[in-house]
Amino acid sequence: MRQPFVPHRILATPWAAALVVLAALAPGAAAAPVQAWITTGDQSHLLARAADARMEANNAADPGAATITVDPATRYQEIAGFGAAITDASAYLIQHMDPARRDALLRRLFGREGEGIGLSFTRLTIGASDFSRTHYSFDDMPPGQSDPRLAHFSLAPQRDTVLPTVKAALAINSHLKVMASPWSAPGWMKTSDSLVKGTLKPEAFDAYARYLDRYLAEMQAAGVTVSALTLQNEPHFEPDDYPGMRVDPFKRAAFIGGHLGPLLARTHPGTAIFDWDHNWDEPESPAIVLSDPAAARYVSGIAWHCYGGDVRAQGRLHRLFPAKDTWFTECSGGRWAPDWAQNLQYFAKTLVIDTTRNWARGVLFWNLALDAHDGPHLGGCANCRGVVTIDAATGAVTRNVEYYALAHASRFVLPGARRIASSGDDNVAFANPDGSFALLVANGAAQPRALAVRVGARGFRYTLPAASVVTFTWRAAP
Repeated sequence: MRQPFVPHRILATPWAAALVVLAALAPGAAAAPVQAWITTGDQSHLLARAADARMEANNAADPGAATITVDPATRYQEIAGFGAAITDASAYLIQHMDPARRDALLRRLFGREGEGIGLSFTRLTIGASDFSRTHYSFDDMPPGQSDPRLAHFSLAPQRDTVLPTVKAALAINSHLKVMASPWSAPGWMKTSDSLVKGTLKPEAFDAYARYLDRYLAEMQAAGVTVSALTLQNEPHFEPDDYPGMRVDPFKRAAFIGGHLGPLLARTHPGTAIFDWDHNWDEPESPAIVLSDPAAARYVSGIAWHCYGGDVRAQGRLHRLFPAKDTWFTECSGGRWAPDWAQNLQYFAKTLVIDTTRNWARGVLFWNLALDAHDGPHLGGCANCRGVVTIDAATGAVTRNVEYYALAHASRFVLPGARRIASSGDDNVAFANPDGSFALLVANGAAQPRALAVRVGARGFRYTLPAASVVTFTWRAAP
């Protein structure tokens, strides 16, 4: 077991000895504590509380320190939360845990008491994904048959796994935002007459809109409000061994503008529609949808994945369509990238700092939990990694690098927070609704890094450990 990271121990370490305050206090001003929480690439410290810095009156600039200037008065997007997907695989593993272990895990993931990291955003699959034990939709029919009246619609495949898991998470964190994405329409609605490959038939537009509407209604009746959905996960990708469906931007615009949008406006006006739900490398596809007047009326935002392109695509599209929200909805780590320190930097810097600096209101990683064999799954990714790993035999839980990258934001950035201005590109800052502030900083260098943070007429200094991620939290001066 790792020893706790406490001040009397860290004061003896070389990098902690570099902690200094800015200057003598201005007359009448009181120094305020700044908490520092640190994860290092060598895993010697994992979301560990370090010695406090002190927010004091500023002195002259320090040429030896990198400076971050935080401006709480300049505010950007409201933050909904950070989290990961409750896939069939994740829910199956969680529901097969010993009840006490299950409750402890869910409270650590979704709660804020004790060591809880406060995940406040999750994604469900409307039917199966590759991380399901079987391939199914909620209205399957034998080949050659159809069900346009949805007489056979049923949430049964998820009633014993996904539903109790997300309901338990909601009971722990009532602020949890739930979105959902289908990997495929039912096969009878598609050109392939199968969950695998194919595209949505135009004559099935009405039935598919009603299928998604029915999902929202039955989830609501089961106790889960889905606040947003996409019409298709990764609509430019047709996998050959698990559910998928190609839907080009013109077809998505026609479906949203003529069918799904008007229907949900009547039946579920509180449910947002996100377009795209795919990679950074094809921003022209969601741009086509947002350029369609009928579709744009109903699309509230764009969802992005990490598997191609550059995160700055989010910012470029936001500048073209500033009234539309930005969401980051999927990225997975896996055995293809075994370097823990590099993964920490990628997940914290690119997927938390860069996505929110490029307007993301929420950040989602892929599977919340997988087993020691990177499953269960049926087709698709054979070496993906969950945020946590659950040993199916013992119930033991391993917190992976994704857990710590998420926790550096989710534990300290509350739902309803606003991103605020901060200089540089290796950090992001937030103002919380409770009056506190959070600053997340990544140091990808192999050496410690001296840092000066300025907030108006006050500030603090710290030395970041090598290959680390640090979250600072403080409250405004009285």
